[in-house]
Amino acid sequence: MEYIAHYPSPLGDITLAGTKEAVTGLWFDGQKYFKASLSKTHTEQTLPVLEQTKRWLDCYFSGREPNFMPPLEPKGTPFQREVWAILRRIPYGQTVTYKAIAEQIAAGRGLSSMSSQAIGGAVGRNPISILIPCHRVLGSTGSLTGYAGGLERKAALLRLENGG
Repeated sequence: MEYIAHYPSPLGDITLAGTKEAVTGLWFDGQKYFKASLSKTHTEQTLPVLEQTKRWLDCYFSGREPNFMPPLEPKGTPFQREVWAILRRIPYGQTVTYKAIAEQIAAGRGLSSMSSQAIGGAVGRNPISILIPCHRVLGSTGSLTGYAGGLERKAALLRLENGG
């Protein structure tokens, strides 16, 4: 069973989803793919894991790097989960490019290359926004490209992490 809760962030309302064990979703209300991975049978309820996520978000939106992470369980294909695992390793306040992620996965598989567009597709379907920091992925020239929550929010999240 999945449960949902709501969080009023400075960048817009957020819907949280989770089981009793882990966070399964975090979306800005109305964003692209909003609730795409949410179970059809869910109910609104306060759970410890969702309360922990709210504390994480309070810390994050106050401009500080949280020193804890709620348990996460994103639903996706094996390829998507591989990309999301890489996203989780991008340090707070830093960015990487879609191309760099593609090169990392290609090297790990012994391939000469991988499509940056395939990476972009997986990044864009990240069901746990902010905690799995897809906003830290940029185009090859360092440009802000693609963010299901909107480019304005992506820019705001990056500014927040860089003290501005």
